[in-house]
Amino acid sequence: MAERDNPAAGGIRIGDTGGNVTIGDHNHVEFTVRESGAGDEQDPRQAELLAAIRELRADLGRLADPAQAAGLDGELAGAESEIEESGAAGQGRLARLRQALADAGALTGLFASAAAVGQAVTALLGG
Repeated sequence: MAERDNPAAGGIRIGDTGGNVTIGDHNHVEFTVRESGAGDEQDPRQAELLAAIRELRADLGRLADPAQAAGLDGELAGAESEIEESGAAGQGRLARLRQALADAGALTGLFASAAAVGQAVTALLGG
């Protein structure tokens, strides 16, 4: 190995990074490829819920005192993250979201987006 290719001697080594680049000492890069096949398509009901969650979170941000909706927003954020990461919100998450919507009913009663989230949750929970 040539001196300039020897990282231990302070040289530079360039290798195939598969699309990732790192500069400096002791760097670490992780690259995860998610492949989707025909069986990995998102349930359209989950996609509908995700869109409704995003709309309701935007509506909650318009409240005069958004802190009033912190509990509901936390459940919405958790459901949003779960759907983005795994493709679906689990039954436990949906049940907590339903309860958070019920608890915040007086606060969200004027938002059509809250009704959309409620309907999507009900459809996914089956009743």
